[in-house]
Amino acid sequence: MARPVSVDDWIEIEARNNPDGSWMTMMSRVAAFHHKHAFASEENHGHDMGYRVALTVEELGEFAAAITKGKPDEEAAEELADLLILILGHSLAMKIDLESEFHRKMDRIMQREARRGKLGIRVTEYTDE
Repeated sequence: MARPVSVDDWIEIEARNNPDGSWMTMMSRVAAFHHKHAFASEENHGHDMGYRVALTVEELGEFAAAITKGKPDEEAAEELADLLILILGHSLAMKIDLESEFHRKMDRIMQREARRGKLGIRVTEYTDE
């Protein structure tokens, strides 16, 4: 089998329910969640990227509020976990090999120089402006 990208691909991999630091465990658990709730079905809209982006903005707002309102770290951690679960789910909805894309992007950004701006350090592809 090629690298798994869809919910069907990932649910064939047995999900372990205890943290082991594995990409396979995280992706198979998110796929099991998508499968359980039939996210891919037309009526559920769970793989509609417009809907998914709106959910991501909502969760990002909850994470931002936890930080800016000085809520306990545990609450911020839960909101950050919500964001990660959504992003992993985005890769399922789009059938993208996110692990490969992650490493490809890391290889690129590790070659970039950093610049300090008014608000802090940035590492991006700068153009002369």
